[in-house]
Amino acid sequence: MSQKDLNLRQRRWLELLKDYELVIDYHPGKANVVADALSRKLLFVLRAMNTQLKISGDGSILVEIRARPMFLQEIFEAQKNDEDLLAKRKQCEADMGSDFRIGSDGCLMFKNRICVPKNDELIQRILYEAHNGCLAVHPGSTKMYNDLKKMYWWSGMKRDISEFVSKCLVCQQVKAEHQVPSGLLQPIMVPEWK
Repeated sequence: MSQKDLNLRQRRWLELLKDYELVIDYHPGKANVVADALSRKLLFVLRAMNTQLKISGDGSILVEIRARPMFLQEIFEAQKNDEDLLAKRKQCEADMGSDFRIGSDGCLMFKNRICVPKNDELIQRILYEAHNGCLAVHPGSTKMYNDLKKMYWWSGMKRDISEFVSKCLVCQQVKAEHQVPSGLLQPIMVPEWK
């Protein structure tokens, strides 16, 4: 089954899931006693997404997606090449009173937020996904900052977000459509009450 055989919704889900490292445990048809033509097709699609499938005692199919974003692994690896973050890592290893800490997976964190190294490619990918991704609808810079700061931290983050949104042609077009021409604004006369 190629991507052409999938509908738009399935393709969007597949696009979202492709950034995760998934494992599948396939059970042959004989073990899947409840399988019919539709469920076999579904099993094929789930298998293509690298999910883990299990048949429970009552014959129902359990699907398990064990996902660890590959993107987070890239950030973790890039942290090892960022001098500022390496210095902060050494500082937090020596000083327990720091806002920086090392997460259980070894990733450097700032107040439970992932520290993103000053790597333009990574930052642009984060910004693009938060602004243009299938789960976002061109948020303004304030909303985008509030959303991203829940998970990420990097030096100059607010400025980078503002600059990214200001360069978005879709946002600029929408902004221009909703602005009232200055010549149409008239002062409102309010009567004085005595």
